[in-house]
Amino acid sequence: MRSTTELLRQVRSWRAEGHQVGLATVVSTWGSAPRPVGGYMAICSTGTFVGSVSGGCVEAAVVDVAQGVMAEQAPRVVEYGVSDQDAWAVGLACGGRVRISVVPVGTAGLDDDVLDEVIRAREAQDPIVLATSLDAGAHELLRPAVADGGVASELEGAAREALLTDRATLLEVGGREVFLRPHNPPARVIIVGAAHVTQSLVPLASEAGFDVVVVDPRAAFASVERFPGVQLVRSWPAEALAELGLDHRTAVVTVTHDPKLDDPALLAALHAEPFYIGALGSRRTHASRLERLEAEGIDRAALERIHAPVGLDIGARTTQEIAVSIVAQIIQALRKGVA
Repeated sequence: MRSTTELLRQVRSWRAEGHQVGLATVVSTWGSAPRPVGGYMAICSTGTFVGSVSGGCVEAAVVDVAQGVMAEQAPRVVEYGVSDQDAWAVGLACGGRVRISVVPVGTAGLDDDVLDEVIRAREAQDPIVLATSLDAGAHELLRPAVADGGVASELEGAAREALLTDRATLLEVGGREVFLRPHNPPARVIIVGAAHVTQSLVPLASEAGFDVVVVDPRAAFASVERFPGVQLVRSWPAEALAELGLDHRTAVVTVTHDPKLDDPALLAALHAEPFYIGALGSRRTHASRLERLEAEGIDRAALERIHAPVGLDIGARTTQEIAVSIVAQIIQALRKGVA
């Protein structure tokens, strides 16, 4: 099962069929735990499960815990690590520790209406934060504005930060532990130019979890035959990017080498706040590009936001290797905040 939305839809399906369901969430990790904080695993009363909380190390133990949680209709928090006898038994012997919240889905834990609202928000690409009180298993939804709107409570401020960083977090509020799990829309990669390298870049970026848009006014290039199942925008880049909107969860990559297409896209990106801007081309090509953009009023400090030549320096030669280097650099910028 590839996405969180698919996992939550499966939970809803099991509930509609009359089954009890437990939802396990990684709330903290130490050392080399193999799953990130916020990872989900859903367990049906039939014993079937989807998702993962440890990459296979403790799943069997969590299924047993979830069966008890469903039977008792009471949440539990469990922890596994190398110092625990149980951890060796379930296979988490690689040096990590993981803390997992397991709650029943329904009136005693994650309310069905809250579950439905999270699914609706994800489908509508509406940023939302699910707050879980670990002691009681109670959940509430938070919709903090990403932009700082002034004075906010500690919980609202932490929820805003969780959305901005796309990182789940555990904090203490009023003497209780609260876990904040952001549900952001997928980050986007807008590729300007339906070039040969784009055909390698699109599937790699999609597989990495990005929503991908290809912008190119040339219908012969931006064709369904060349890019099946991909969102194609056959407008000039300035118009297309204005329509699509550029925010802090958007990456822009230009690949045409044609100033008529690349330059307007880069100007639009430099006047917005995408988390990544990249441009294909040699150092010589980029030097000429910088001169043109500077003549358009962009200062040198802003121009340094452009990654060019695009991609991590891994010695890539083929279009496929170049695509790998670009996706890797985009992920680096998204996850590590590398400007």
